[in-house]
Amino acid sequence: MTRTVLSASGAAAALAQRLTLINGLWPLVLCGWDGALGRLGANPLEFILRLTGMLALVFLTLTLLVTPVVVWGGPAWLIKLRRTLGLLAFFYAGLHLLGYVWFDKVFDLAAVGVDVLRRPFILFGLLGFLAMIPLAVTSTNRMVRRLGAQRWKRLHRLTYVAAVAGVLHFYLFVKADTTLPTVFAAVIGWLLVMRWLRAQQVTTLGLSGEGTQR
Repeated sequence: MTRTVLSASGAAAALAQRLTLINGLWPLVLCGWDGALGRLGANPLEFILRLTGMLALVFLTLTLLVTPVVVWGGPAWLIKLRRTLGLLAFFYAGLHLLGYVWFDKVFDLAAVGVDVLRRPFILFGLLGFLAMIPLAVTSTNRMVRRLGAQRWKRLHRLTYVAAVAGVLHFYLFVKADTTLPTVFAAVIGWLLVMRWLRAQQVTTLGLSGEGTQR
């Protein structure tokens, strides 16, 4: 019976991962199709940058939402979606950065450096992407085993750093309507508070256990 449940859970996780990947890449397919038909508006570069940046932040936020959902009673196999969601976030963040460096700066790294120093939203965007690089590199099972579970978990707290930097990048970029950045900020802030409360609960339980043993 247990083996059957585990098998069903594994199959559900595998199917969910495939569907998540397909749905995650579908906006890019639609963007490519619209681009080929010349339907990206008057400023295609701005459209592509906004789309890829938004998708990166959405998938990064969904990555952080997985654990709370499981803790609150969601199926355990949802945890396996974190890697797919995180890699999609990194993929779109990479496209976002590439679009900026390629189309806006024509690979002029000196001009990029000037932008980083003079425009805070560029700085936060770059910091967010840099924080995601070690997360993507260490996302494989092999790297988890190599680093050890505890070191891997500590490293992957950078997800929150990337998310906060991404929200600041978005907020500072938007000059008029800050509704969406504010919503993202509220969700990320709430997730940070929930993580802190869980950490406090674990610490309290650990201290209580030590007191009982004494």
